Amino acid sequence: MQKRRRIKHTKTFEERLAEEAERFREAAERLPPGTARELLLRRARQAETAARINDWLTSPGLRPPVLDLGENK
Repeated sequence: MQKRRRIKHTKTFEERLAEEAERFREAAERLPPGTARELLLRRARQAETAARINDWLTSPGLRPPVLDLGENK
């Protein structure tokens, strides 16, 4: 059985996500408009969304989101 490699990160998860988003945006700027550029911009938005979700999950006052479905009005 192979042993699992462990990585000791020097930056926080949020910092790594922010750097990843920035790298994707910079790479997208170097490309002409098209599918490849849009995919890089999508990856940047996904990294930013992941950072926001992580902030919400690790916040001390964690509360579930309130869904307003227009009922009971």
